[in-house]
Amino acid sequence: MKPLIVLLAVFGVSSLASFIAGHPADYYFCGRLAMGVMLIFAATAHFKYTKGMALMVPPLIPYKNKVVYVTGYIEVLAGIGLLVKAVREPVAWFVIIFLVLLLPANIYAAQNKVNLQKADHCGNGLSYLWFRIPLQVFFIAWVYYFGVMH
Repeated sequence: MKPLIVLLAVFGVSSLASFIAGHPADYYFCGRLAMGVMLIFAATAHFKYTKGMALMVPPLIPYKNKVVYVTGYIEVLAGIGLLVKAVREPVAWFVIIFLVLLLPANIYAAQNKVNLQKADHCGNGLSYLWFRIPLQVFFIAWVYYFGVMH
């Protein structure tokens, strides 16, 4: 829920700031900025809640903490890349693929009731997916609209 709030808040504030400054709002830029900030915000969880995030990684994947750190760095770089004109479209496609590939980790975490903040198995469980899957689709559509269609 927090990443969605960050995404929408940054989009709204950046669009409003453009309007107040008397410039025509570049909604594509505002959308990419919002997703970039959201990705960087989400990346902070990889470093703050490493132990809980590692519980989201399926057992067959080794070096769970390293995977968590690497994906956190990827999110930071992708967030920045969405703002760089020369690479924004390939980065947007990368983010779309990345979001698709992360969905199984979210499903695994829900099946195992992972609470990433507490690093335990007392989370919401499968009911969380009723929110998470549509949210993931929304994020993918957002990146496609603002990053690819630009």
